[in-house]
Amino acid sequence: MRVVIAEDLALLRDGLIRLLEAFGFEVVEAVDNGPSLLRALTAHRPDVAVVDVRLPPTFTDEGLAAALAARREVPGLPVLVLSQHVERLYARELLTDGSGGIGYLLKDRVSDVGQFVDAVRRVAAGGTALDPDVVAQLLTRRAREEPLQMLTPREREVLGLMAEGRSNAAIASALFVTDKAIGKHTNNIFAKLGLPVSEDDNRRVLAVLAYLGV
Repeated sequence: MRVVIAEDLALLRDGLIRLLEAFGFEVVEAVDNGPSLLRALTAHRPDVAVVDVRLPPTFTDEGLAAALAARREVPGLPVLVLSQHVERLYARELLTDGSGGIGYLLKDRVSDVGQFVDAVRRVAAGGTALDPDVVAQLLTRRAREEPLQMLTPREREVLGLMAEGRSNAAIASALFVTDKAIGKHTNNIFAKLGLPVSEDDNRRVLAVLAYLGV
């Protein structure tokens, strides 16, 4: 699995390279600035890109801007964003793109090797990987708005886990209930939010997040 990494901190960049290579990934290029990232993504067309939001030269949104520009040239290019904080505007731009695998993790999660590697693989496969803290903040932002108020506390909990990219079976395991119970909750959620039921985890997460105004 071919990976492009964009991270301006040399130690973290080197650590990501070593970590991913240890788990069988091929890091085809690692860059430290936005223009180089755009060139690398369009030239290599990797299976997944691991991208820091803030890169030189401006240290604002160079990383994400380059990733989004690359996705316009290479539709569906999988991108996993790493950030120190929850950048709501940046998250909205990425998540409402609607094509290919996407992910948004806080850098603290890299210390959880298993979770990080699983997220990279999930995004490369076209899935979604959202940090629980990102999900919590995005949901909290609209907690007082309709139609989220129509959801029960349990349905909100299921929605949060769903937005992390978990399957119904994984949600059932996390909440210690049956798959059938989660199926009922998810159907209720989609009905209340006016969204079509889909077996495609990525599409359903994107639809829910888009509806919530991410």
